[in-house]
Amino acid sequence: MTKEAIILAGGFGTRLQGVVKDLPKPMAPVNGRPFLTYILDYLIDYQYNKVVLSVGYLHEKIEEFFGTQYKSLEIDYAVETEPLGTGGGILFAMSKCTTDNVLVINGDTMFKVDLDAFERFHEEKGGLLSIVLREVEDVSRYGSVTISDDNLIALFIEKQVTFGRGYINGGVYLINRKLFDKHPQPRKFSFEKDLMTKFYTQELFYAMPSDGYFIDIGIPEDYARAQQELL
Repeated sequence: MTKEAIILAGGFGTRLQGVVKDLPKPMAPVNGRPFLTYILDYLIDYQYNKVVLSVGYLHEKIEEFFGTQYKSLEIDYAVETEPLGTGGGILFAMSKCTTDNVLVINGDTMFKVDLDAFERFHEEKGGLLSIVLREVEDVSRYGSVTISDDNLIALFIEKQVTFGRGYINGGVYLINRKLFDKHPQPRKFSFEKDLMTKFYTQELFYAMPSDGYFIDIGIPEDYARAQQELL
């Protein structure tokens, strides 16, 4: 069975420029190898066999390093000639996938979700979109997500509106391609603002909490922490 994932790997890495220069964020070295290799190894552990890298800024550096194969993973590229936003990037990369449901994750964060459990969750719920939530001490930096007893997304709250402990969007999605057929979008759009938070009251969008290991290397202090924790 083909299992496909899209990795959003086109970030500029503005906050990391003082630490890592002339590299796209997912290629930032962690213990002597690109951060992206840790993500690909994680997907291999869950028997994923194809990845589409959504790339833009300095995409040549990624293509030169990985080519079309990494261990057992087939690698394809969706190269943006101009920034398309998260939604546009996902939609473009989805055109290079063949399965009905595609995993989407970020190329600058490691969130060690149990992907087998997440796939079962998505299949059992039968919705067009499932996301993974992470509980944090203070949601103000991220914005929060509230779910009902049956894991249906009940409310999205923007960052700096609420404070304290709660759930945030962990940036891990299972998306059924019918979602884009049902809600057509322009070429450039934000997946979060123009689709997810716009239509969650009309659709059955579900969320699964996970307490898996989480790190975002886009923040310099967390990038330094990754050198120790991802040994």
